[in-house]
Amino acid sequence: MTLSEAKALKRGDMIYHKYLQNADGTAMRYRVNGKIRTWKTRPNEVQVPLKRGLYEYGHLTEENLGLFTN
Repeated sequence: MTLSEAKALKRGDMIYHKYLQNADGTAMRYRVNGKIRTWKTRPNEVQVPLKRGLYEYGHLTEENLGLFTN
């Protein structure tokens, strides 16, 4: 995933992890569950809140963009 693709995500969009898999062999699926944060002074940074399952939360940042795909 590229930086521009991450900035274009909307709440409710699904993204998939490239390497981690579920028990049945499918790619782990994450849902965007909040507002995508960008900064005018730091255009190369993005923060996207993610949710997986019932209790697991995380963030997609410019550091881990290469681990995810649409």
